[in-house]
Amino acid sequence: MEATTLASAFEANRDRLKRLAYRMLGSVTEAEDAVQDAWLRWARAGEGVTDPAAWLVRATTRLCIDRLRAAKAERAAYKGPWLPEPLIEPLTDDPVEKAEEVSIAFLLALERLSPLERAVFLLHDVFEQDYGEVAQTLGRSESAVRQLASRAREHVQDARPRFSVDRERALKLAAAFGAAAATADVRALRELLAEDAILVSDGGGKRTAALRVLVGRDDVIGLIQGIVWRHGDLGVRRVEPVRINGLPGLLIEVSDGPETFALEPSDDGRIAAVYIMRNPEKLRHLGGAAPPVS
Repeated sequence: MEATTLASAFEANRDRLKRLAYRMLGSVTEAEDAVQDAWLRWARAGEGVTDPAAWLVRATTRLCIDRLRAAKAERAAYKGPWLPEPLIEPLTDDPVEKAEEVSIAFLLALERLSPLERAVFLLHDVFEQDYGEVAQTLGRSESAVRQLASRAREHVQDARPRFSVDRERALKLAAAFGAAAATADVRALRELLAEDAILVSDGGGKRTAALRVLVGRDDVIGLIQGIVWRHGDLGVRRVEPVRINGLPGLLIEVSDGPETFALEPSDDGRIAAVYIMRNPEKLRHLGGAAPPVS
């Protein structure tokens, strides 16, 4: 292939590769790096390839597996709860990503899988490749791939969101939670949070965050009250309602930088989980600015 043809074939698959890499790695930044590495390999080896899409998926998957294996020790030593980098979209009627495929709960479930299990599950169950294609991608037998898929499914079957929230309800839910949390309004928070709600905050040891998962509405409210009591409004400069990993959330600019609040709804329309990202290394892809709200 000529250089322009190579580039065109790659660009035709770039979005799909980024979507795969993000689900594999849980990181926007690392996903972009993995896709860039795939491009470098493609630029060297693309000539003579009869199926560019399959080749690029295979290369990206293997690069992601290598990254996951290399990061194993780093993940094990991570300070406090680990959350994926937030994937942020404007609150529009037509989200780019399906909530059930990028929700934080789903990505956390994927973290419990081995790199190979994760790859098999995503390629087959999410990206709809047949087992033969997956086996070829991973250099495994088809029977081995089927076993990996079965084990992976057991871990993640209950992690996908079961409840959808329309745009109007998402806006109201995010705005109401933001207002209640800003002033530690206990009555409002009790109305908004499910009784068994959880709160997970990720500071990565770089910024203040809870070092354990908070479980139960009272525990969550107690943390919010403590933050407001000790720090006031934290120098909040701007609050934007956004879609975070397919679900309603808030992008907030405070005195020490941006942070995100992702809200997972329950079946009764309350908030079942709050995921707070404060680790600055996982917010670099935001570029310091909130996306526009449609």
